[in-house]
Order: sequence, then structure tokens, then C-alpha cells
Amino acid sequence: MRQTLFAVTLLAILAASAAAPAAAANKEHQQLMADIRMLQEQSQQLQNLLAALNESLKAVSTRLDQQTETNRKSFADQKLVVDNLSNDVRVIREKLDDNNVRVGSLTQEVEALRQGLQQATRPPMTTNDLADPSSSAGSAPASQTPAAPSVGQSPLKMYDSANSDYMAGQYELSIIGFQEFIKAFPKSEMADDAQVAICNAYLQDHKDAQAVEACDVAIRNYPNGNAIPAAYYRKGLALSNLKNVAGAREAWEAVVKMFPDSAEAGLARQGLERVKRP
Repeated sequence: MRQTLFAVTLLAILAASAAAPAAAANKEHQQLMADIRMLQEQSQQLQNLLAALNESLKAVSTRLDQQTETNRKSFADQKLVVDNLSNDVRVIREKLDDNNVRVGSLTQEVEALRQGLQQATRPPMTTNDLADPSSSAGSAPASQTPAAPSVGQSPLKMYDSANSDYMAGQYELSIIGFQEFIKAFPKSEMADDAQVAICNAYLQDHKDAQAVEACDVAIRNYPNGNAIPAAYYRKGLALSNLKNVAGAREAWEAVVKMFPDSAEAGLARQGLERVKRP
């Protein structure tokens, strides 16, 4: 009897000892499963956050691209406006320069015409007049009358006629008129202005090579003429149009060096700044 009771007790103890580790293992397994579910939930939340952040980055990138394109277009429009304004200012300055040259030329021509009229109205002196003063009351011989171009053909009118053709855009006709003026009045103070006007007519007619040649003629034939600064400056413009940057720079540097106080020197400095730009 005692042996049976001892066996039952021993079996109960063994059963209890075996049940305790099983319960502990089951509890630890449940805890691990709970931790895994928590980690899965946190991972899902992180994925949702990353997806939302990615969408936000895409939206920001799109806005930056749009802003960059808008800025690029705005800069291009501003550059176009600035370039147009620069071209307009250059054209206005060239026209003002032409007007200043014409005003100076007209002033000199009026003075030359006045002197010519004074000489024309002065009685001619002959050898008979010097020998016999009483004969001065007689009529002067026809051979002693002033030359026809001095009175009958005014240098100013001839120059104005050619200049009117130039202002009307008849550049070829104005070139012929200025050439005729130089032939008729080669010693006139306006001869250098007429030659430079020929250069400018070629320049306006987009005949840059002929403009360079005409300016060279003015520089060579009238080195002391008041229109020589304009000849050098316009030569530089023609060479610049011909893509001869070195030649244009040389012509403009000559203006700045030899005629630093002239109006053309200021224009030449601007031209030098343009050719220095990349």
C-alpha cells in the first residue's frame, strides 16, 4: 500500500515538473508573436511615411522645375529687351553723330560760300588798272570774271543735293553726287566730309567692303580733315560687320588715340567694349 501511494505521488510530481516548462515555452512563444506583430505594424507605418515623403519630394521637384523654367524664360526675355535697347541706343547715337557731322559741315560750307561770294563781288584787278588807275572805272575784261563754279554752282547746293539723296535712302545716287562734288571742289573744306559721306552711304547700303575702301580714301587723302575721326569710326563699323574683329579694334583704337576728345572717340570706346565681350 505504501509503495502504491509513493508511486502515485512520484508520478504527480513528474507530471507537474513536465507541465511547468511547457507552459513557460508557450508564454514565451506568445510574447515573440506579439513582438513580431508590433514590428510588422511599425514597418508598415514606416513604409507609409516613406511613400508620403516620396510624393512630397516629387511635388517639390516639380515645383522647382517649373520655377527654374519660369526664371530661365524671364532671364531670356530680359536679355532680349536689353539687347534691343542697346541696339536702339547705338542707332540713335550713330544718327546723332551723323547729324553733328552734317551741322558742322553745313557751317563750314556756309563760311566757304560767304568767302566765295565776297571774292565774286570784288572787282578784278588787271595790269592796265595797275598802270592807269583812271581806267578802273571801265568794264572789266570778260577773261577776268570769276570761274563759273564759284558763283553759278554753289558747293553747298551740290553737297545738299547729294545729302538729300542720302537722307531719302538713295544711297547709290548720293554716292555719285558726293563724288561729283569732290571732282568739282577738290580743295573745298567739305571734300573730306563728302568722302566720309560716301563711306557712310556704303555702310548704310550694307556694302561694307566698299565702305572700308571709301574710309581709307578719306584717311589717305585728307589726313588733317575734320571728318577723319568719323572715317576711322565708320571703318571700324564696316570691319565689324565683316567679322574682322582685329581690324575693327585697330580702327577704333586709332580714334581713341588720335582724337580722344571727339564724339567718335566715345562711340569707339563703346565699340571696343563690345568686341571685348565673349
